[in-house]
Amino acid sequence: MAHSTEPRWITRIDGGWRCGLCPHHCLWTPENPTGKCRIRGLRDGVPALPGWGGCVSLAIDPVEKKPLYHFHPGASVLSTGPAGCNLSCSFCQNWEISQRESSTRLVQPEDLAGMALSRGSGGIAFTYTEPTIWFEYVMATAPLVREAGGFTVMVSNGYVESGPLDEYLKIIDAWNIDLKGWSDRFYPEFCGASIKPVLASIEKVAASGSHLEVTFLVIPGLNDDPREWEAMGSWLASHAGRRTPLHVSRYFPRYRLETPPTPLETISRAVESFRAHLDFVYPGNVAGEENTLCPSCGALLIRRSGYSVEKAGISGGRCIGCGADAGVVQA
Repeated sequence: MAHSTEPRWITRIDGGWRCGLCPHHCLWTPENPTGKCRIRGLRDGVPALPGWGGCVSLAIDPVEKKPLYHFHPGASVLSTGPAGCNLSCSFCQNWEISQRESSTRLVQPEDLAGMALSRGSGGIAFTYTEPTIWFEYVMATAPLVREAGGFTVMVSNGYVESGPLDEYLKIIDAWNIDLKGWSDRFYPEFCGASIKPVLASIEKVAASGSHLEVTFLVIPGLNDDPREWEAMGSWLASHAGRRTPLHVSRYFPRYRLETPPTPLETISRAVESFRAHLDFVYPGNVAGEENTLCPSCGALLIRRSGYSVEKAGISGGRCIGCGADAGVVQA
């Protein structure tokens, strides 16, 4: 099947083309032919998608690795993504593939959809770098996965405009969005972006009915102020819902940031702070069990050890003990 590789969400202006896919609104010109993401731009002066179909990695992972703890627990998912990103986080944990040129494998949408339902995988996760910049390719692939009975996942920084996000919401079943910081300075200084579009994306996904989980990477000295945690937790509860799962992850030095790893005590304090506002808060990048308890009766719903999952107290998405909605999407 032939697929269009012409970019959408662009506008012709004097001297070039303006991209409207993400809030950067990059200008493509002969002198600067690609945007910040590096996978959209001009080829021979004509709008093109240099990164269309170029998969930087292909692997079948536990869905918990995305991380998604309340969406098809125990399932496997094919993971892939493009070789680029529209943010420039100084602490990027995948900088080798997001911040520099990387080799890719061209995979047609039909072939990727077939892979997504092979070897025990239940669907596809667009992840690793920033998949929302892969708009045309995701829009060609995700519906094929769904038509074949699979699920679709987007692991994103949330830095996308409202119009494209509306289209994504029609074809994506579950989201994990990174909320990287809370202070006014954090996003501009450390990510090359702003927080407002990310908050708007979280709010829109939460209101859409798609499954949403949020990840927050705690970095010592940059976003570890308990007052910011309090404000962030309160905002998430009121704008996304207190049942939105939050993954509070431990940072390790990567890319341009050499700050020592987050102390385990800091992660523990952050988890407790967020639990004042949210029902499901999990430590990430730490050893040990990350179990899910019923918010109504406290019974064990899901036991996790690493990526091993036991659905001990849940049936049909409800607590076996008290019958309460467990906030879990099951197959």
